[in-house]
Amino acid sequence: MQTVIYNTKCDTLLIKDIIHKLKNGAVGIFPTDTVYGIGCDALNENAIHSLYDIKQRNLSKPINVLVSNMEMVKRFVTNINSIEEALMKEFWPGALTIIFNKSSIVPNILTSNLDTIGIRMPNNNLCLDIIEQFNSPLAMSSANISDNPPATMVNTILNDFNSKVDFIIDNGEIKNGIPSTIVKVEDNKIKILREGSISIDSLRKIGKVE
Repeated sequence: MQTVIYNTKCDTLLIKDIIHKLKNGAVGIFPTDTVYGIGCDALNENAIHSLYDIKQRNLSKPINVLVSNMEMVKRFVTNINSIEEALMKEFWPGALTIIFNKSSIVPNILTSNLDTIGIRMPNNNLCLDIIEQFNSPLAMSSANISDNPPATMVNTILNDFNSKVDFIIDNGEIKNGIPSTIVKVEDNKIKILREGSISIDSLRKIGKVE
């Protein structure tokens, strides 16, 4: 496979080319506001299988999704509660992944047969633009071989993924380099599943944290 490298100045035609690839089951590397991510169409089970294989990720580990608007969230989840709504309003777009109860359209392979799904709205205009024009969430995991450190530069990504993914979007070095914080709301409390860019103190402004 020849990996296509897109530069940071993706124009309308290049974005259309990326979307065409995604609709045909491509797996690619995307810039986000935290680290680079490896992603595909979140509703394409074959593409999700490929993502797991390329990343060498165990199928027992779920993959989260990125969205660009609330309509996408509502398609993928059920029963959004008031604390989840407050978290989205405060931290999206941004580095907070929220674990919701998933809807019936979400493929089981994406969630490792769990009844929940992690969703985030990234604070990266190019990534948001692609998702918006694709008009559907993207399954996305950090762009690294499983158990290796997340990637913030394309040079590192090329070592692991060149000729394995369909495309790479080079957005230069991502300065943040810290993965998103992952939370789940249970019994009206915010449970932290992974500490990341969003601090505990920031979360306490929304509700009780454990």
